[in-house]
Amino acid sequence: MESRTTPGVGRRTLIMAGAAALAAPPIIRARGEEPVKIGFIDPLTGSLSALAQTEVQGAKYAVEEVNKSGGILGRPVQLLVEDSANDVGTGVEKALKLINRDHVDVICGDVNSAIAYALSQVTSEHKIFHIVPGGHTDPITGTACKWNVFRICNTTTMDANAVSGELIKRFGKRWYFVTPDYAYGHTLQEAFVKNLKKAGGEYQGDMLPIASTDFSASLIKAKAYKPNVLLNNMGGLAQIDCMKQFVQFGMDKEMALGGALFEVESVVSCPPQAQTGWWDMEWWWNQPGVPHVAEFNDGIKKMFNAPCATARHWFGFVAIHTVRLAAADAKDLTAINLAKATAGMTLPPEVALQNGKVTYRAGDHELMPGIFVGQMHPPQGDPGNVFTVANIVPGEEAAGSVADTGCKMTWPTA
Repeated sequence: MESRTTPGVGRRTLIMAGAAALAAPPIIRARGEEPVKIGFIDPLTGSLSALAQTEVQGAKYAVEEVNKSGGILGRPVQLLVEDSANDVGTGVEKALKLINRDHVDVICGDVNSAIAYALSQVTSEHKIFHIVPGGHTDPITGTACKWNVFRICNTTTMDANAVSGELIKRFGKRWYFVTPDYAYGHTLQEAFVKNLKKAGGEYQGDMLPIASTDFSASLIKAKAYKPNVLLNNMGGLAQIDCMKQFVQFGMDKEMALGGALFEVESVVSCPPQAQTGWWDMEWWWNQPGVPHVAEFNDGIKKMFNAPCATARHWFGFVAIHTVRLAAADAKDLTAINLAKATAGMTLPPEVALQNGKVTYRAGDHELMPGIFVGQMHPPQGDPGNVFTVANIVPGEEAAGSVADTGCKMTWPTA
């Protein structure tokens, strides 16, 4: 299990994975023919697979868009997708393969926070520009921030801060947590507890394996505790299973639901009684009057037969366009120049797909988008219409200062 504050990967894991990813000699081609290679590592199998698959879809959508417009620096973009299988060692092995054998210019990944953290160690050591589309644990852009690593999704602190006030106001100060026992869950629950204690609240809860399927023991404890709200912090298939059992136990009639993330990919697989509560959306497709949003939503629906574009689609989309924008500014693909171009970058409206400034904060490399706080409900008309936005919290308001994150960014001196 990873440390509560600094999830890591052992040197032995890195060495073993490196042995499995021996370097192959590069193929020499003319620059104009050589594609820009972007490696995308995500858990395409396992409990987080639905989230990973939509992230990759968003990246594929962006690659097609970019290549139709001339590529990056006049070169076509090639997306090399690898399955981390929701396993740290496998993720590291795939990263070393992409770096040493495939000679990628950029790496993106991973949905799993512990894997994303491990990948950041590999990419930093190899001086590869690295974008974390959807791994939330705070240290990635906090205490373990790195010059070459940028993150699109929110930190767990941002997500908890954005919704805590609504949960307290609407439901009360007695909470029960069902939380995954790994990097993401640890930092998320810590942030929620900090906010709850400030308000004078109380809590109980369980931390369970990320791929849990049986939540009966935890739910029985929750029923006995009689909380105002149950916060289901699990993700993917585990969150869906917990929601189904919550309804089977009749708990939807006894307490409210809420928490940080209840993503569309999970909502649509839950019974209607569990499609409820107050949550964050890290991006939302229904933004009337906001330029380019409807076009993106329609494009994703058409290309992938999806009910709607989701935050995960947007994460993958932004990752590819970030590389494009940084390369255009830097005029090359060296990691240091891409990183310098991205630090402080404000996304254009056709990439930000929301109102307001959406900027990679220079101090910690965390993207600062709006956080959509609202109420979940069964589909209303449109099958993707499962969420009603109540307010949009600015990212910097939820994040606090760079000093609060613990990030002390250092850059290479040569």
